[in-house]
Amino acid sequence: MKQRTLIKTYTFEGKGLHSGRYAHVTLRPAPVDTGIVFIRTDLGGARIPALAENVSRTSRSTIISSGKASVGTIEHLLSALTGLGIDNAFVEIDNKEMPILDGSARFYAEAIAPDGVQEQDAERRWITLDREIRVENAKTGSYILIEPADEPSINLTIDFNSHVLGVQTVHWDMSVDYAEEIAPCRTFCFLHEVQLLATLGLVKGGDVENAIVVVEKPVSDATLRRLAKRFNQPLLSVTPNGYLSNLVLRFDDECGRHKLLDIIGDLRLAGGFMKAKVTAFKPGHALNTTAAKEIRKNTL
Repeated sequence: MKQRTLIKTYTFEGKGLHSGRYAHVTLRPAPVDTGIVFIRTDLGGARIPALAENVSRTSRSTIISSGKASVGTIEHLLSALTGLGIDNAFVEIDNKEMPILDGSARFYAEAIAPDGVQEQDAERRWITLDREIRVENAKTGSYILIEPADEPSINLTIDFNSHVLGVQTVHWDMSVDYAEEIAPCRTFCFLHEVQLLATLGLVKGGDVENAIVVVEKPVSDATLRRLAKRFNQPLLSVTPNGYLSNLVLRFDDECGRHKLLDIIGDLRLAGGFMKAKVTAFKPGHALNTTAAKEIRKNTL
């Protein structure tokens, strides 16, 4: 299989989920063996390769840094580029966090997928393993198992002990239509987390237009009024199945699929496309990026 890049330039803009800062992003084709490289145009063109050793923080999103330059919430774009088969691309951005858009990778996929990809004059450098790699969090019971395989695949299970979400198990391989089945799935959080995240200086750009909010317990009218003010909404309600703001899910297991979207993006930090079978139980950005680091240690 040949390496691939974008056919043309694409532009996106919007506020960051956690910083609330507005950013403009331009995706450009890149030469063979470039990989994915972020470029901070507001910092003199500082470059940050999308590699696991550049991960600097994983609190509710993935942030990469090089010197004084950093870019946050990169996982959705990395997921889209991976799911759409892009080996090489430049990502120019004029702020410190990628736009959250609608909380998914949908807009990236809708822009890029109809145009297809540009094949390049070099073979893809697949990442292959000669043994299995396992990373885990003994406290939470989370783990990621990566096994050698002829084709890439991911099986993922989420379990938040939530009566709203239940246990969701999802799957991705190269036969799955990423643009249709994975890209539209939005990020999510639990209502009881919103205040905590705000005190940590996160979700400054979060609202009911870019995140699914899961409601586990009954909510008073007074709380809904406060939330409406927080999200700059005239009125909020809770659906019978436990979601804020009359939300309509795009898939019954949209939250599980979003975690799949995330891990596809985070594992791209291993440096390319993997021929491996990935089994993930309750993963998150910290565990995902730890797995990417272990892959690089064992394949470089």
